Amino acid sequence: MDTEGMHDGQSTRRGHVPRPAGPPPPLGAPPKPQHAPASGAPFTDWLRTPRPEAEPGVWRFGHVPRAGGEEDPATDRSLLSGAVISFLACVLLWSLITDNYIPYTDLPVKLLTPHDWWELGGAPKDGPGVAALQAYMLLVTGALVWWFSRLGSWGTAFERLVAARGPRARLAGAAAVALFVAVTIWTRTVPLIDLLGGHLPLAQMSRGTQQLVTYLVYGVALAPALVLFARLARKPVPDGGTRAVPAPAPAGADPAGWPELRDAGLGEVAARLAGEAGAGRMNDVDYARIRRAWDSVRADPARLRAFDAAVRDKGAAACVHPSGDRDLPVRAARHDLLARQVLLGTVEDGERNPRARRGTGLALDPGVLGTSLLAVGPSGTGKTARLVRPVVESLALQALAGQAAVVAVGAAGSQLGPDGAYDIVVRIGDPASVHDLDLYGGTADPDEAAGLLAEAFVGDVPGIDVRRAATALAQLIGPFREAYGRFPAVPELRELLDGVPSALTALRQALEGTGRQAMLRELDARLRQQGAPGDPGPALADRAALLDRPAFAGFFDVGASASGAFGAAAGPGSERRGRPFSLRALEHPVRVRVDLPERGHADASRMLARLLLAQFNASAAARADRSLFAFLALDDASHTLTPETVRGVQRLRSANAGVLLTLRTLDDVPEGLRTPLLGAVGCRMAFSGVTTWDGQRFAEAWGTEWVETRDVTHRTVFADQPLTRAVHAFRKLVTGKAVTTDAVTVRQVERERWSASELAHAVPPGCAVLSLTSVRGERAAPLLLRLSGTG
Repeated sequence: MDTEGMHDGQSTRRGHVPRPAGPPPPLGAPPKPQHAPASGAPFTDWLRTPRPEAEPGVWRFGHVPRAGGEEDPATDRSLLSGAVISFLACVLLWSLITDNYIPYTDLPVKLLTPHDWWELGGAPKDGPGVAALQAYMLLVTGALVWWFSRLGSWGTAFERLVAARGPRARLAGAAAVALFVAVTIWTRTVPLIDLLGGHLPLAQMSRGTQQLVTYLVYGVALAPALVLFARLARKPVPDGGTRAVPAPAPAGADPAGWPELRDAGLGEVAARLAGEAGAGRMNDVDYARIRRAWDSVRADPARLRAFDAAVRDKGAAACVHPSGDRDLPVRAARHDLLARQVLLGTVEDGERNPRARRGTGLALDPGVLGTSLLAVGPSGTGKTARLVRPVVESLALQALAGQAAVVAVGAAGSQLGPDGAYDIVVRIGDPASVHDLDLYGGTADPDEAAGLLAEAFVGDVPGIDVRRAATALAQLIGPFREAYGRFPAVPELRELLDGVPSALTALRQALEGTGRQAMLRELDARLRQQGAPGDPGPALADRAALLDRPAFAGFFDVGASASGAFGAAAGPGSERRGRPFSLRALEHPVRVRVDLPERGHADASRMLARLLLAQFNASAAARADRSLFAFLALDDASHTLTPETVRGVQRLRSANAGVLLTLRTLDDVPEGLRTPLLGAVGCRMAFSGVTTWDGQRFAEAWGTEWVETRDVTHRTVFADQPLTRAVHAFRKLVTGKAVTTDAVTVRQVERERWSASELAHAVPPGCAVLSLTSVRGERAAPLLLRLSGTG
């Protein structure tokens, strides 16, 4: 129960976690560690912060949905003029009412009060009549201010014209408004002081009491100004500024108290974990990992006793990952393991984005990564540092929590995290590498192994049928496995594909000793096809030669030393033995990084990348247990995609798996695969600096939307009257422009969400346009995103 069903293969058992030998490659200065709160109150506050349900891509940690619809399209100038005009109209109407220029305005108060409060001519008598009229005028004043404030959008004008300029401007504006209200009350323009203190029997009170009551009256009268000032000064900016901090979850549902364990009768276990969290001995990985273990207990109650014993014994360190790690050595991004999200950046506060998404955080999680993601952008735009590494880091943390398995593939020296963040690091071509790569993907089926190799070897070669190439390979590696009990090593495979007589003779003799006539027929069929038109053998042999180089001597070991006719072909360095890694390990929460020798062996690196992608597609779909989210990140997918791998990417969604593919340009993909590739992935990301040709592909994939357009037509005014013509001539002389009228036409038109030109020229540096699709079919329109770490 110590690993709670998270046991890995031989290379990831407790106490046997492989660490790469030799010094790591130069990675530069690591980023500043950013661990989740792991001590006392900060961690429990992080745990209790609400994470409301939201549309795909929203950073749910403390998210407060924006109220209201789309932003009012009114300009600042129209808002200012409307507020000023409505204020002047309010003052004018109020003065007309208070000065009795509008008759019968006081009729309602006279009808609702006793007749003896009023004199015969309608004037109020002292006492109740005067108080009633003063109260009525206060109500009229309040009604006028409320109605004209709504008519002139005073609140919107204050927020956009004053508060949007910063906290100091908001404070100054609030102070000015409060001062104006206080002056109107102090000068008795608004009869609030007269109403509160003018009818009190002050003459019957002592001098001290009179002063106290007077101060109290003035304090109560000026309280509305103070309340208004406080409300305006503290109100958050509605357009993406300060957001209200959500209240913590109620105590009855406190996640730090593990209520689900208490409900299941494990009160002591819940108390132990709550004490660990309160004492600072638990971090976010511990919480997510134990939650995952508890979910497995609910699925299989037979594990309850082991879970109980593990938590009682080790507390927050229970059910630990097979590596024994409870966190990564360093974090380069902000993560929320409770929602399984990683924060990529902030949605730009601009017209191109929906108002509800402006200023919100944008995050990725397995719910959207399960549809796979394609990112295109030139070198230097931050694809590795701002996209690939945060995503890989997030899934590595989830692997420590027993929720995912991740494989990161990049060129040697790529900034994909330190070696300590991985369980297995495979450095192809580095003699100091502790691990090796299984060329055949861990399969025992010769036909499956041949199909994967053919996809990697000749999947990108025009004019060669991959199925024929797979058949040719199967006709060699099948008999070889039958004869020697293993698949051929790279030098052996190259000799067989080249048709070396000694190699074929030795293989035939070994097969005759087994008595397997079916395999002899396979070998004879291969011999008959050699040299025939369209034979894929020479192309396969050329690609195998890329791996049969001195730099790769001893790599791709098949588990047995070369001997006999194949001993000389093994080459120097064949004594090296590394622990083989195969993608069959995706059923375990494993963290793997594969470094490809891109600098000196570019063609071999691309071929190995194709092989890893093909093996991942096959292994992810063949998993018996798909509870773990499997993910492959290709830091550079140039020249690695084939028709079969693109179809395989599309099938990953149903296998709880996904891939991340980055490209410098879509020209690195065969022309016939560009449209299928954009259709196979659910998430598409265009970085700044893409070409218009790439932008056109993205624009077609994102489609169109209905928008409202305004066409303004200027028409010159020709006057018939002499006086009017003279006025127009004088105006033209002063302004230099003819007198015109504007005709506005409003239409609904269908336009591209993002045009090719906008993607190529309107995306600022450090930004990207990203569209998301969840595995449940929810979609998020393309959003202009400012990536984290950019100004």
